[in-house]
Amino acid sequence: MGYKAEGKIEKIFDAEQKSASFQAREFVIEVADGQYPQMVKFQLVQDKCTLVDDYAEGDNVEVEFDLRGREWNGKYFTNLQAWRISKAGEGSDSGGATGGASSSTSSTPKPAAAPAAASSDFDDDIPF
Repeated sequence: MGYKAEGKIEKIFDAEQKSASFQAREFVIEVADGQYPQMVKFQLVQDKCTLVDDYAEGDNVEVEFDLRGREWNGKYFTNLQAWRISKAGEGSDSGGATGGASSSTSSTPKPAAAPAAASSDFDDDIPF
């Protein structure tokens, strides 16, 4: 399941080589949330680490991401794993510019366009 968030890039970190075959990169966006904006950290992995190269701190972007969670030694970790970044307003509105995979993820954050009656019952179960 895919999610979307829109905000201003606050910080872009360098890629880190975690092992011989795995690399990760993080970046933070400021998401408007009423009076108190939220600083949300995303992670890029492997070949996706270069997605943020085309952007600079201060740019407004839309991030498409998946929720990832795991347990390790009795501790639980959650990551927001980004897989697409676009300039704010260009992501799903430009149609074919983002590729074919956007059709399944576009319906998740904006379900009111298709099944308006049914989606109002399910919008409240998302914690953010």
